[in-house]
Amino acid sequence: MKTLRITLKIASSLDGRIALADGTSQWITSSASRARGHQMRAENDAIMVGIGTVLADDPLLTARTVPLPARQPVRIVADSRGRLPPASHLAQSLDLGRVVAVTSGQATETAIPAGVDIWRCGNGVRMDVAEFVRRAEAEGLRTLLIEGGSTLAATFIRAGFVDEIAWFRAPILIGGEGLPALGALGLTDLKSATRWRPIATERIGDDVLDTYVRSEQ
Repeated sequence: MKTLRITLKIASSLDGRIALADGTSQWITSSASRARGHQMRAENDAIMVGIGTVLADDPLLTARTVPLPARQPVRIVADSRGRLPPASHLAQSLDLGRVVAVTSGQATETAIPAGVDIWRCGNGVRMDVAEFVRRAEAEGLRTLLIEGGSTLAATFIRAGFVDEIAWFRAPILIGGEGLPALGALGLTDLKSATRWRPIATERIGDDVLDTYVRSEQ
């Protein structure tokens, strides 16, 4: 039985886009929503993003609350092929807290910057999500906040491991050429779609935060 509680955080336009076609995403939601996002980071044991998000945005992934948390969350990158740049904010900020690269059989340990922990989860092309969850639990993690991108979000939803969705929506429209909040889920019929139950709606300035849990909960 899974003990790691996983929350997927999405920040999008009204039409479910997280960036322009060229990847520009700063900033879709308001500063108040971003502050709430930092509070969510502080409340979780670990933060996770995909390597595409790291290469596009070079995030630091720390919780920048006032006051700062006593301990920063573990920062995790799904990096199957070992592409985390040594000059990235993550690799250069190990003094702020632990950074983990989750790799598969394609990555060699020498491809990961020195000081970054390596969790090898899977021997194929992609990360084995179930194996990752088991490793995270073995490491003592109880809560995980997934922040992006769309491929990583879809991977965890397809695997059935997302417990809660926190969806920030800004009152703007980007259009079909924008990047979607979710990658392909591989559905062939609507009966296979995961159902989500809304449990809270909150106005944050002009933005709206909707919170959902899996309908069977």
